[in-house]
Amino acid sequence: MPIATSLFDLTGKVALVTGGASGIGKAIAQALAQHGANVAIGSRTLDKTAAAAHELNQVAGGDDNNIRVTGIAIDVTQNAAVESAVRKTVDRFGRLDILVNSAGVMLRKPTFELDVEEFKKIYDTHVAGALRCSQAAGRMFREQHAGCIINLASISSFVDLVEVTSYACAKNAVLGLTRSLANEWAKFGIRTNAIAPGFVPTDINKKMIENTDRGRRILEHTPMGRFGKADEIAGAAVYLASPAGAFVNGHTLVVDGGYLASGIGDACAPWAPPPKA
Repeated sequence: MPIATSLFDLTGKVALVTGGASGIGKAIAQALAQHGANVAIGSRTLDKTAAAAHELNQVAGGDDNNIRVTGIAIDVTQNAAVESAVRKTVDRFGRLDILVNSAGVMLRKPTFELDVEEFKKIYDTHVAGALRCSQAAGRMFREQHAGCIINLASISSFVDLVEVTSYACAKNAVLGLTRSLANEWAKFGIRTNAIAPGFVPTDINKKMIENTDRGRRILEHTPMGRFGKADEIAGAAVYLASPAGAFVNGHTLVVDGGYLASGIGDACAPWAPPPKA
């Protein structure tokens, strides 16, 4: 096998991707499978999970006799459901090597009107949910002295986006969780990193950013002048999970089209008037 290929080879590895039935999670699950891993995708919506698993299994070259991608029920806010999902992944594929914490929800609401219980619900999914899954998978990783955890942070982990306070606070906390696990669990052979996607239209955010004033301002601030695509985030997960990322730990990889680097540039939204010379 050529060196360039083997660096990203995941043959024989097993991944569990929460939130893997749609959006960025689904794209990550597909990329991991295409690079050789067997993948369990977890979601609360069983019908959606089964359909996504069937689709991705075909894309990954699996069939009825060789299941490469399987769907598993998981609610990351429930300890028993998380433990069950990890156990079922191991029962199906014999091991677990990679955990991707991609399950997420969004709430846009003026902060004066934000209820504390709503805040807690967002936090419970993104932060406590990632912790639950990391603990359950991490116990297995510790026994085999090898494992990779990838958390999904966000561009809002670094910059403020108005009226998504609960989401932004949770995604800030994901960075702290990532660093804490990386620091504490490296001695067990566990690497923990995060990916911070820029603005990628998915089911939970596209109504806020596609053909809206908010979306126009985002694109005007993005040097590449467009939104990202889910599969453009997936490549970062393959890198972090593969031998190519073997010495990467405690890092958050931003994939944002240059948004964080932008000051005053030439980018503009596709539906906006062209910039004046």
